[in-house]
Amino acid sequence: MLLAVGVYVVAGNLAGGVGGGAAKALAKGAVPAAYQQLVQTWGNLCPAINPALLAAQLYQESGFNPKAQSHAAAQGIAQFIPGTWATHGVDGDGDGDRDVWDPSDAIPSAATYDCALAGYVKDVPGNPTENMLASYNAGAYAVIKYNGVPPYKETQNYVQRILSLEKSFAAPVGRVDPSKQAAGAIAYAQKKLGTLYLWGGNGTADQGGRFDCSGLTKAAYESVGTTLPRVANDQYNAGPHPARDELLPGDLVFFSDDLTDSRAIRHVGIYVGGGYMINAPRPGAVIRFDPIDTPDYFGATRVTEDGAKALPTTV
Repeated sequence: MLLAVGVYVVAGNLAGGVGGGAAKALAKGAVPAAYQQLVQTWGNLCPAINPALLAAQLYQESGFNPKAQSHAAAQGIAQFIPGTWATHGVDGDGDGDRDVWDPSDAIPSAATYDCALAGYVKDVPGNPTENMLASYNAGAYAVIKYNGVPPYKETQNYVQRILSLEKSFAAPVGRVDPSKQAAGAIAYAQKKLGTLYLWGGNGTADQGGRFDCSGLTKAAYESVGTTLPRVANDQYNAGPHPARDELLPGDLVFFSDDLTDSRAIRHVGIYVGGGYMINAPRPGAVIRFDPIDTPDYFGATRVTEDGAKALPTTV
């Protein structure tokens, strides 16, 4: 959960580009359009963060759900607890109030918290972003005590998880490395050609070995040792995003009626080359080859082990 500290920033300061974070473009549609400018702007608040890192944290916390509430009473898109918000929430949009349920306040508060942590550990040796993330998880005092990321398995895993997940929110700056598991995933899917679609199908015996779209892709990658989330819009975050002309067999390809928001993705298939995918298309149809170049084509993901492992089990 994000427990913001009392560092207040006037939103107007950012309008002129103040903030030293690394310029890193967000991947297409990775952040819902309603929050993209907020994440891009506030993600450049200080050098220790960037927009893709901030997006990864928000996704980890709430799946970009501004109405999210945890069993521990953490609230909103950035998951602040009420007592901390009452003291430390930031008026990010300058409208005179601080509303934990309003992403225009909560997202700036999340960025402000990250930058405050980075300030606390700025004299600690090592990578400032890793130290900031470790401070978020274990407390700045632990990072200072151990002169870097402390030897806590939970903290080390948290740092690695966010840094891996960050890659799925950043637009690639070069060609994306091929997936080692791709051939096996395709081979699995090919064996399922002709199988009748089943909504919610995971291919289990009690379901007659039938699948829906994301059930098929999940099972295909599980067959080669990579565990994906169950639903298509979370599978989008399992790795970096190659461009259409960079697709390789084994990439997951996604489709949506809203091309600005990965949370609205409604279909996924496995690319096999030549502009075609294997997919479980809809009720009444069978697993088959279909073209990917349709008006609702959203984008692609090259699944990586680190990317898949970084995904939260629930968002």
